[in-house]
Amino acid sequence: MSAESQKRVVIVGGGLVGSMAACMFARKQHKVDLYEARGDMRKSNMSAGKSINLALSVRGREALRRIGLEEKLLSHGIPMRARMIHTVDGKLNEILYDPVHNQCIYSVSRKFLNEALITELEQYPNCNIHFHHKMTKLDVDTGDLTFSKQGHEALIEVKGNQQQLIIGADGAHSGVRKCLMSQPLFDFSQTYIEHGYMELCIPPSDDGNYQMEPNFLHIWPRGTFMMIALPNQDRSWTVTLFMPFENFAQLKTPDILLDFFNSTFPDAVPLIGADRLVADFFSRKASSLISIKCRPYHKNNKVLILGDAAHAMVPFYGQGMNAGFEDCCVLDDLMDELEEDFARVLPKFTEVRHEDAQMICDLAMYNYIEMRDLVTKSSFLWRKRLDSFLFSIFPNFWVPLYNAVTFSRFPYRVCVQHKEFQDKIISSIITGGCAVFGLILLYLIGLIILG
Repeated sequence: MSAESQKRVVIVGGGLVGSMAACMFARKQHKVDLYEARGDMRKSNMSAGKSINLALSVRGREALRRIGLEEKLLSHGIPMRARMIHTVDGKLNEILYDPVHNQCIYSVSRKFLNEALITELEQYPNCNIHFHHKMTKLDVDTGDLTFSKQGHEALIEVKGNQQQLIIGADGAHSGVRKCLMSQPLFDFSQTYIEHGYMELCIPPSDDGNYQMEPNFLHIWPRGTFMMIALPNQDRSWTVTLFMPFENFAQLKTPDILLDFFNSTFPDAVPLIGADRLVADFFSRKASSLISIKCRPYHKNNKVLILGDAAHAMVPFYGQGMNAGFEDCCVLDDLMDELEEDFARVLPKFTEVRHEDAQMICDLAMYNYIEMRDLVTKSSFLWRKRLDSFLFSIFPNFWVPLYNAVTFSRFPYRVCVQHKEFQDKIISSIITGGCAVFGLILLYLIGLIILG
């Protein structure tokens, strides 16, 4: 790439999506500056209670493949081929994700993935990483930015230019998005759900093994709340309790907490350990969950937001990171298609990505109801079996919603359209079947009456 065509890309936010975007721009030989408010994660421990393990699936894998990290993450990740449902009476019920093709999702460590991306990014000579730099000001018209650096009183100014693009990948509480919100015709909405989450831990057994079958996403569904567990490389489990805040507030003492767990998650107590459960629970607070929608994702040809900055979602479909990484793939494809003309690429990105992003935010909300409640219903299990049966017969025609979202790169809106079409077919079959049954019944009654 010539110096004239090389663009400067300033990325605000060095988390997963920011680092992925930086890698993709660096691969295209642009000059990349990545600014991260936190320090280098490789030199510190991630704070407890904030991580929520990641479920890596096809959309995220595609982005990792493009930068050469897919195999590294798959070798690190732990395959999960099914949900394992824990009932109150201790029974286990397995629900396969893909009984036809046996595809699985992978439990990966957020810290490991972030470190792998930063290490990969350091291999590019055209990329500079600036840790402990927090954006304090952005002029979306000129592209001028101001950062504060930890340990320095003076602010650091970065002047914009005609060849500069600013990528906001600074999370759900994005400072870049906040600057865009001051612009005319910018739509924004946010929803805090009434449920919070808290991370706990199931340690390895005394002999260093997993205490549960590792190749599953374990779920304790309890109607209005639930607990899940994802396996870790060290044979421990990251356990996350999702529950209304008012329920958290009721667990005021160790005795109340243990009574609650013994009656609600009785098989989990010996796995976690009563002492550890009490210590972990009362050493942290339940965190909030937010869903954010906005539009447009860009301003002129200078500013673009990606990932949670554009579409933060609750974690119940396991698509937050995957959707953010797919943002990077969509942007990468548009840059190739439109010859890296940002004046065309950025508005096109908003156009093609906005509806899909809104759709997965809505699906994530719905999936909480499915995971905490519907997975125990006979009607839900019947529909899952029917979908799997039809999928096995018509693999290119009848793709269940979860499979389409998780194991394909169909646009999210298309996945939902397929589901709505499938629902209409099943509804028509049931209605038609009932009508036929009714006619047969009337005919038999007539025969009896006319005797």
